[in-house]
Amino acid sequence: MSAQNADGAARRTRVRWLIILLLFIITTINYADRATFSIAGQSASKELGLDPVAMGYILSAFAWAYVLGQIPGGILLDRFGSKKIYTIALVTWSFFTALQGLAGIFTGLAAAVALFAMRFMVGVAEAPSFPANSRIVAAWFPGSERGTASAIFNAAQYFALVAFAPLMGWLVHQFGWHSVFFVMGAVGLVAAVVFVKFVHAPTEHPAINTAEFDYIEAGGGLVRMEDKAASNGAAFTWPNVRQVLTSRMLLGVYLGQYCINVLTYFFVTWFPIYLVKERGLSILQAGFTAAAPALCGFVGGLLGGIISDRLLKKTGSLDIARKTPLLVGMLLASLIIACNYVEQEWLVIVIMAVAFFGKGVASLGWAVVADTSPKEMAGVTGGIFNTFGNIAGIVTPIVIGYIVKGTGSFDGALIFVGVHCLITIAAYFLIVGKIQRLVLKPAA
Repeated sequence: MSAQNADGAARRTRVRWLIILLLFIITTINYADRATFSIAGQSASKELGLDPVAMGYILSAFAWAYVLGQIPGGILLDRFGSKKIYTIALVTWSFFTALQGLAGIFTGLAAAVALFAMRFMVGVAEAPSFPANSRIVAAWFPGSERGTASAIFNAAQYFALVAFAPLMGWLVHQFGWHSVFFVMGAVGLVAAVVFVKFVHAPTEHPAINTAEFDYIEAGGGLVRMEDKAASNGAAFTWPNVRQVLTSRMLLGVYLGQYCINVLTYFFVTWFPIYLVKERGLSILQAGFTAAAPALCGFVGGLLGGIISDRLLKKTGSLDIARKTPLLVGMLLASLIIACNYVEQEWLVIVIMAVAFFGKGVASLGWAVVADTSPKEMAGVTGGIFNTFGNIAGIVTPIVIGYIVKGTGSFDGALIFVGVHCLITIAAYFLIVGKIQRLVLKPAA
């Protein structure tokens, strides 16, 4: 620590909550950049001559790269530390977000290829972001606050549409679809400057005092993780990776995250298009309407983390604390199927809001990763977790594209999404078993 208070008994500072606020803001931008094409896509597809299958592949391009980049991103984080890699990632993905605004110089297949390539590069650049979030939370928060902290940055995926869907819908309406990409790219570059200035490791932050530092460390926070980033890189060995990949507990967590992300990727890719094509809303209306379920998902995400940490303090059981919100939340999320059986637009939005509220409550996967990752491989384990989870980003947009083209409606798509909510429950209750930190066995 470079500038702590000399009096360790002083009232402890709350720098960790500033850190999580900044992670929340940057993750909001992260998810808004993923959703740019879902807002601009309906207008762009008409101008560029793209059918639903081409749209599905373009919407999936981000996830192909995001999945491929997870483990390399985790290795880089463990080797060079969160701040350096996160900064490079943020600048790079913002640049390629802005570049998508130039895709209008192409049409047809050329436009589809150009957009696929640029969204692919956004995925490459964003790959380290969530493992970095998880590492920063593990370093800055004691175990008793980790569920809330993880829920805060994870809830940004919903707040992204609350904050930016109306703006992006308005930009398309007023200035054309190209403007969405230019504006969001610029926002990301500003965020990179803020990140560099205010986010530091606990041992280096100028505002933290001894009382807060000791509180975090005594509660199980890995406060010196960034100090040892270089040496931690040596923990990446294939025998260690094999232990992470063959742990039944972690395999259940990985499967659960894949299934939860089916709903996530429906939300950030096809949901606004569903409102336009299936429910007859205008692009501007869809942008504002999408914000309502997103807001409910945001509230649910925060509430799930708070409930989880309170259950942990009351029971001392990670199983009860993490699995109870997941069970309730995924049962609510599975109600998305009911949208197939109602006609009123307002009722569809209410059902979607309940489903995304439930999904938010259940989204404790990153807290579980922080609870279970081997201390030496937090970045890599988070990368593997996110690899499995974001395979859903490849599968979901493409499958839904084929369902919509083949059936002419979204009914099958909503069933596809709802069934995965139920599989998530099975993964945590039948496969995961006891939630505890995985201890790596030394090489023979």
